[in-house]
Amino acid sequence: MTDTSYDTRLGLLIDGEWITDRETQPVLDPATGATLAQVPLATAADLDRALDAADRAFKSWRAVAPQERAAVLSRTAALVRERADRLARLATLEEGKPLAEAKGEVMATAALLDFHAGEAVRIYGRVLPRPAGTRSLVLHQPVGPVAAFCAWNFPVMNPVRKLSPAIAAGCSVILKPSEETPGAAVEILRCFEDAGLPAGVAQLVFGVPDAVSRQLLASPVTRKLSFTGSVPVGKHLLKLAADTVMKTTMELGGHGPVLVFDDCDLDRTLDILVQHKFRNAGQVCVAPTRFHVQQGIYERFAQGFAERTRALKLGNGLEAGTQMGPMANPRRPEAIAGLVDDAVGAGARLLTGGTRAEGEGFFFAPTVLADVPLASHAMNEEPFGPVALIGAFATADDAIAEANRLPYGLGAYCFTENGRLQNRLGDEIEAGMVAINTVRLSWGDAPFGGVKDSGFGSEDGPEGIAAHCITKAVHIA
Repeated sequence: MTDTSYDTRLGLLIDGEWITDRETQPVLDPATGATLAQVPLATAADLDRALDAADRAFKSWRAVAPQERAAVLSRTAALVRERADRLARLATLEEGKPLAEAKGEVMATAALLDFHAGEAVRIYGRVLPRPAGTRSLVLHQPVGPVAAFCAWNFPVMNPVRKLSPAIAAGCSVILKPSEETPGAAVEILRCFEDAGLPAGVAQLVFGVPDAVSRQLLASPVTRKLSFTGSVPVGKHLLKLAADTVMKTTMELGGHGPVLVFDDCDLDRTLDILVQHKFRNAGQVCVAPTRFHVQQGIYERFAQGFAERTRALKLGNGLEAGTQMGPMANPRRPEAIAGLVDDAVGAGARLLTGGTRAEGEGFFFAPTVLADVPLASHAMNEEPFGPVALIGAFATADDAIAEANRLPYGLGAYCFTENGRLQNRLGDEIEAGMVAINTVRLSWGDAPFGGVKDSGFGSEDGPEGIAAHCITKAVHIA
């Protein structure tokens, strides 16, 4: 029998104290719609206290030796691995993804902590050539307290993506994860605590999103905004951040184009893409979404994609064999149904799926649409769900133009065996990340971020730590 109990202690972490006696809102199980727990919401006084603690903690943490910051991150990584089963189960209960996917997320999270531990001791400056007896130094110093906001789709990884580079750089952080997936974030903060991170360096708050963001971003204490989420919310937060001219990293939405050329290994390409399209029920900012397929293989690709999609097992993420779980909240199936209906009404062919699954929970059948008109809403708005949109192209020029048509520019995917074309695609596609004959875009040592409306700045890689630093020139005579 599957254990569906939700046995984490939800709370706010402010100045080293766990707080639970606040107004709450429910946390739902997306597989059943049942209430798992109640998450406490921070008051304005709680946020003021968190800001004061972040200010004090920054002044002491920035002075801690990089080797000790690295040691805390390494110990946290070890605890994440030790508690992997618990963390993965919480992520599945809260967000719905299959347990195997959640375990992969946990392992990737530990690897990211290890990478940032190594980078903490490699924040180098430089000495400039000057006349004898004088010096000019370039220093990279921590920017200050960070207000970090992350989405619900990766409940374990997203909090660490915010916390780990900031802590490595010497910053303090106030983290607000999604109120819909609080348990995994709470357990990640407990890992940092148990690894010896001092009180106040990392704090955890939940609350009414607009109220929390306005208060944290209006404070002169906050010197950096780090946000992962939708384009409209990101633009709203940028306007708030502009009032204090703070440093920002914005990882916003995407609408991932996939360019499939007729010289690709078709079966391999389909096997890779179907699995990746429906990972996390398509609720991934870099999900492959618009499949632009060269005319010579178009119909074979569309039919092969639909055949593989129909074979996917939809179910509770805790059950063995589940390949796609529910959507994360009751809003998502409604949104996807509207996009599918609009596309079909505009002339798209529904090859499979297209309906909500019967029964409890927030399930929507994995869906494939072919001949999708460019004017349909789904081809212009980020679906963020289990729907694949397929259309044909004739030439490489056509494919590149279509990839670059939208204001999004996060991840893009290309499948071709032509080496010259691969180089051209890497140069000309307007995206922060381009994958060729692969779908993996996230690596601890590589920058993760977008261009155009998909944001700016990078997480991960040395660039992720650099985003938490200021550059200072010191001239000595």
